[in-house]
Amino acid sequence: MTTATPLQTKYEAVIGLETHCQLNTSSKIFCACSTKFDSPPNTNICPVCLGYPGVLPVLNKEVLTSAGRLGLAIDGKIALYSKFDRKQYFYADLPKNYQISQYDLPIVEHGSLEIELVDKTNKEVTRKIIGITRLHMEEDAGKLVHAGSDRLSGSTHSLVDFNRTGVPLLEIVSEPDLRSGREAAEYAQELRRLVRYLGISDGNMQEGSLRCDVNISVRPVGQKELGIKIEIKNMNSFSAIQKAIEYEIERQIETLERGESLFQETRLWEEKNQCTVSMRKKEGSSDYRYFPEPDIPPLEISSEQLENWRKTIPELPAKKRKRYEKELGISAYDARVLTDDRDIANFYEKALETGADAKLVANWVTQDIAAYLNNSKLDITEISLNPVNLGELVRLIEKGTISGKIAKEILPELLDKGGSPEKLVEAKGMTQISDAKEIEKIIDEVLLANPNELEKFRNGKTKLKGFFVGQVMKKTGGRADPKLTNQLVEKKLES
Repeated sequence: MTTATPLQTKYEAVIGLETHCQLNTSSKIFCACSTKFDSPPNTNICPVCLGYPGVLPVLNKEVLTSAGRLGLAIDGKIALYSKFDRKQYFYADLPKNYQISQYDLPIVEHGSLEIELVDKTNKEVTRKIIGITRLHMEEDAGKLVHAGSDRLSGSTHSLVDFNRTGVPLLEIVSEPDLRSGREAAEYAQELRRLVRYLGISDGNMQEGSLRCDVNISVRPVGQKELGIKIEIKNMNSFSAIQKAIEYEIERQIETLERGESLFQETRLWEEKNQCTVSMRKKEGSSDYRYFPEPDIPPLEISSEQLENWRKTIPELPAKKRKRYEKELGISAYDARVLTDDRDIANFYEKALETGADAKLVANWVTQDIAAYLNNSKLDITEISLNPVNLGELVRLIEKGTISGKIAKEILPELLDKGGSPEKLVEAKGMTQISDAKEIEKIIDEVLLANPNELEKFRNGKTKLKGFFVGQVMKKTGGRADPKLTNQLVEKKLES
């Protein structure tokens, strides 16, 4: 956790996020063109998304469904009557010179999102509710590609790709309830978890599926009036959001402490230099000259439609985390790891259906399996080990059939090839030795083979107990029950 400087304790940051979430529909919001990400430039276009005269946009029903489901997931108020509007502005990648969006009657208002901040040192969890002002549907603009090489400007010309024009977006605007870069990054991550759980977006920031603009100001602690709002763009990761905000808070405070004034502007985050730089000044609010979209009729949502959407909402991450902690006894940190991805949560829960211990299964998923996924750059759906077999592996440990050490030895093969852990253990002759008489016999052999170490132990070098236990484990190929072996070695050495 970042420690606040003396100056930062004198001031308070006020932060709000505007997040654009690209939906994973197969076609665009108002036409049948493909939304495929890596298509050649200007191949997924048609007269509708290019705004040719006389064309009529038709709303993609799946976009409305996605907006309604996300609205319910953030406990928002779904508008039974809403409409689309034309937002007028002129830019090279906006072919119609206006964007179809929603203005005064959005589909969702007055939602909220709970975030969790976990202290990794003591595992304590702090929860906070962040208000969401509104959620609305809109179409994306195109994309400018700056090309050529010029010594002064860096490029000689720009190319425009209209493939992204008309791709469906949901814009989610938070209340200015965030107070730090860490809170903002966690809010964005929780929002990504939601859209992934709902299956409406991949939330990939690197590909632009989730784009966050930050509005940030600072004010002296105790002051009610807001400071000068400054916008930050160009952040393509959660760590970049946190770093950009932390840098900007410090920059604004230092500016005020020098007696200088801040002015409303848009700044960009430069990852290479780890700083924000000015992009453009803002003289005042833009006049977008909104007016109702004449080609799309207003939307009316029935109570039946609302109920149908509600039935499709799965158990969401925050609720799942609390259930894991309360009902399964899982730590807050492990609960976050298990629920961060819906596929991992499903894998974990299916493993529990075998009757395996919840905490032991959680340890295997969050540690050994998570490490394998990270190193192999795989999703949990891509490994050969299935949740039933993980449950079987854990139950073999619980029954004393194998030790945890043996389980770790066979795990790589299970991850790579799959199959029954019980059959693999039998085939390799790796069943744990839990018979006390058999272990005692091996201990006697070890003591007889190491008279010098035994003499040193009896002369006070008690740490040699670990040596004898290790020799027993080595002699049995790690198959001796570790707990029982420790007890029996201690008994023999004391006799």
